[in-house]
Amino acid sequence: MPQLWQESPLILSNALSQKDASIYLKLETVHPSMSFKSRGISFFAQRAKETHGPSVHLVIASGGNAALAAACAAHILDVRCTVFIPDGAAESTLNLIRRENAKIVVGGKHYAEALRAAEQLVEAEEHAVMLPAYDDPIVWEGHSSMIAEAARQMDKAPSAIFCSVGGGGLLGGIITGCERVGWDAVPIIAIETIGSDCFYWSLALNRQGDTVVLPEGVTVVHDEIHDVKLAHFSSFSSKASGSLGASQPSAGVVRKALDRTGRVICVTVPDELSMQAAYSFADDHKMLVELSCSTTLVAAYKKELFDHLVAPTGEDRPSLFIVCGGFKVSVDDMIAYRALLDASGDSFEVYCDGETVSIKK
Repeated sequence: MPQLWQESPLILSNALSQKDASIYLKLETVHPSMSFKSRGISFFAQRAKETHGPSVHLVIASGGNAALAAACAAHILDVRCTVFIPDGAAESTLNLIRRENAKIVVGGKHYAEALRAAEQLVEAEEHAVMLPAYDDPIVWEGHSSMIAEAARQMDKAPSAIFCSVGGGGLLGGIITGCERVGWDAVPIIAIETIGSDCFYWSLALNRQGDTVVLPEGVTVVHDEIHDVKLAHFSSFSSKASGSLGASQPSAGVVRKALDRTGRVICVTVPDELSMQAAYSFADDHKMLVELSCSTTLVAAYKKELFDHLVAPTGEDRPSLFIVCGGFKVSVDDMIAYRALLDASGDSFEVYCDGETVSIKK
């Protein structure tokens, strides 16, 4: 089965590397949808077409990168695609999806309402198939291809893999990929923003038990299939929630994270540090990335955080950062981020698996 995405480049970042740490960037911005979502969602879409034939109708509920990835995959596969989006989507988002010949249905105050409308279409139409945004083993298998590529591109296994995490689709792909290339012992640093950090709190619930004090408004859900507790968010306060804001993470990925040999270290940072990383990355690498992506890069730009997460050894340690991409970004965003940071305090608190680390601006 030919893949619908291209191998993404792996580059050594001279701007971010230190004398004892080489920082490698896996640039997932190069795919048709401008994010890593092209991998898993395209892979799922191909499987759906193989099963249902050319009459398959791909359906997804999303107003973000998953929607564009689905539309791009359907366009390449020459099959129908309908995207359900809640009210309030930016016209630029709608235009990007329309360019891929997808039908858009806008309606519902919240994502849950858009999802229900999508489910009703799938129930009513014989060849309609729901595309999962992040919670499916086939999607994780597609995403795992980035680790297979990285293993070919790097001389040796990294000291750590850094990625952003929302619902857990990317992380599920990374864990799956590491299992297949013999990197299961490599630590994975999963980074979120405060206010959209359902994965951070879900792992805390399972690792620390009743001692965890959840943020206000966050409730606990128990998934019986995987026997894990999940932190459920009813609202989000982070500006990165458009891509990272899952109500609760994939229970399957939470279980994979708890069971793997190499520890999954969960980190949650304030929006301001993600903003600073975004415009610093634009200056250093001439690339725009949205906050969900620049959140990963906070650890690369803040040496004190990097050293807290990956203990210095005195030797050159290659570390792999997944630059996951995303289309919700503009030059105007960078200008606004810099202004907001200029007006903020001099230091911020970052939470690392229950520990608090103070990071200077």
